[in-house]
Amino acid sequence: MKPLAIFGGTFDPIHIGHLSVAWEASEQLDAEVRLMPASVPPHRSSPTASAEQRVNMLRAALRGQSRLTLDTRELDRSGPSYTVDTLDELRSEFGERPLVLLLGADAFAGLRSWHRWRDLFSITHIGVINRPGVEACIPVELERAVAPRRTDDPAVIRGQPAGRVIELAVTPLEVSATRIRELLAAGRDPRYLLPAGLFDDPALLAPYREQHSPR
Repeated sequence: MKPLAIFGGTFDPIHIGHLSVAWEASEQLDAEVRLMPASVPPHRSSPTASAEQRVNMLRAALRGQSRLTLDTRELDRSGPSYTVDTLDELRSEFGERPLVLLLGADAFAGLRSWHRWRDLFSITHIGVINRPGVEACIPVELERAVAPRRTDDPAVIRGQPAGRVIELAVTPLEVSATRIRELLAAGRDPRYLLPAGLFDDPALLAPYREQHSPR
């Protein structure tokens, strides 16, 4: 069965690094990937752009293809966005369809700090996004929990609803949303760091340009 993969984040703003990772993961897993913007990330400060503005940017970025889609359910939830709650909801909605939570290697290494982290394995697979040549240090407790769950075969992911961990090697693109916000606030134009659709409407990037005060 075709898996449903979830790629969450603030997407403040969505950039080519996000899209490249999601696209390559989709190809490797033969999965539909949903980009899911967080409302109030538990471990981060509030985004610069509003929820509506980030959704508009995502819609512009995803035009013209069907492999990557947008899911805004976390924006409708009050309070912090806990991933396990979202995955519980998706599991109820999709039954036995394989679910895959896509995480960067650094985020995966910090999984023990997540709300109900051990419950994740009964709800979803985890796809760990690795950049070639970069290795994250996995805590011993986490490695013990995931060692019997590891697989390198996407067919295993497609054949089970949850419970496995797979490493996904992607093209390294060192693109930072923080740096993009800095460039926009300085009145610069990060043309090739953002998807082209974001430049079609000047209002899409206005939240970041408004920080710039001409001298």
